[in-house]
Amino acid sequence: MASYLGIDFGTKRIGLAWADDLGVSLPAGAVPGVGQVGCWDAISDQIKQRSITEIVVGYPIHMDGKIGQRAIEVDAFIVELQNRFGLPIHRVDERLTSLSARQSLGGKSLKKGRDKSGRIDATAACLILRDFLNS
Repeated sequence: MASYLGIDFGTKRIGLAWADDLGVSLPAGAVPGVGQVGCWDAISDQIKQRSITEIVVGYPIHMDGKIGQRAIEVDAFIVELQNRFGLPIHRVDERLTSLSARQSLGGKSLKKGRDKSGRIDATAACLILRDFLNS
């Protein structure tokens, strides 16, 4: 039985989502971002609690299709995920997922940079995972 963890990479917060064989992607909250205290422990807890078998990470490609600095940071994050957990990892083009997440949550009430709860991050992770499951 497969169980997936969707990840929206961030330095302040990392959005998480999960899905099982039913293929329904659900938000799973946010954890501290890379470089923050507790980041790796929180991801590890999610992997154990949900018996994750595969990881899906949003990959930030520029609108013109080029790879930028943020994608290089995600590549380093993916290497660390692989080293720590040894699970299959999939990259998914995440262009516009944060915007879509913000819009799905009502847009104006969750302005960029003001979402301390991580709802936008978790919703973005949910959209990333859904795109993977639907492909």
